[in-house]
Amino acid sequence: MGKRKASGIAGNPNQDLCDFLMELADYERNVSKNIYKYNAYRKAASSLSGLSHRVINGDAARKLPGIGEKIAKKIDEFLNTGKLQKLEDINKDETNVAINLLTRVSGIGPAKAKELVEAGIKTLDDLRKQQDKLNRHQKIGLEYFEDFKERIPREEIEQIEKIMKDHIMELSSEYIITICGSYRRGKEESGDIDVLLTHPLYTSKEKESKKKVSVLKNVVECLEKKRLIVDTISLGPTKFMGVCQLPNSCKPCRRLDIRLAPYDQYYCAALYFTGSDLFNKNMRARALEKKYTLNEYTLKRLTPEGVPREPEKISSEEDIFRFLEMSYKEPKDRNA
Repeated sequence: MGKRKASGIAGNPNQDLCDFLMELADYERNVSKNIYKYNAYRKAASSLSGLSHRVINGDAARKLPGIGEKIAKKIDEFLNTGKLQKLEDINKDETNVAINLLTRVSGIGPAKAKELVEAGIKTLDDLRKQQDKLNRHQKIGLEYFEDFKERIPREEIEQIEKIMKDHIMELSSEYIITICGSYRRGKEESGDIDVLLTHPLYTSKEKESKKKVSVLKNVVECLEKKRLIVDTISLGPTKFMGVCQLPNSCKPCRRLDIRLAPYDQYYCAALYFTGSDLFNKNMRARALEKKYTLNEYTLKRLTPEGVPREPEKISSEEDIFRFLEMSYKEPKDRNA
């Protein structure tokens, strides 16, 4: 959900390179609508962000996953001149700049940003004057824009995690709570807080029967009373989107998502929401190689005709790796 930085590693020696690659990625997603190039730039930035040393030239960068000749040339240009002509040209275009700015508001995607720019809205001040054009999520994104654009230090998430777990466990000691995303992968900073929640009373059978379960609502109400949750974007049966803040502090407000996963699907969900995106893509490809289909809900064996069978019984993330005949990777090793 964080939109700007490629790296959560403090002191990343290639941060300037990652930043220009992510700017190019934003342009391809928001303006050109070229998802292939968007993913390519993101993959290159991710590779660079994992290095502990400075890349000296494009040839050295080409040895990394996801960096080919074209991106290597851009790295050489940036290292030699301190800038990239393509980005200079992009940033001369007022429309490009406005679209990229507006998509940094939580809840505003490329299509909405283009619509707003075509209506003459090109700055945040313009947006504040025409909030009738925004839905609830977008209004909250605008209200907390300055807070949401700041990265969240790992130490702060650790504090939020402890408070959250302490209070939720008061409701029931059977809850399982995992903060996923870049935090679980060991990064020093994150863009938001992505929580996965389950309880033995909530299984896929209850989900499919549409039986009313108040598990998530009870948790959200508890965290509101404890003043950890300070605003709500939306609350449904299985997903909360909102805003949290470390109680009794001057810390910024942070974007918080809480997803309720069925108890019997929890570990597939944990794998999926931990990421990274590229790691998930590789896991799904491996599953297909082994005649399985894998998603955020289940791992299913495929028949010779390609039809998914009943879900495998998964009681840990290690089970998923075992079914796919892979060595288990700790979350900190899933950044590639």
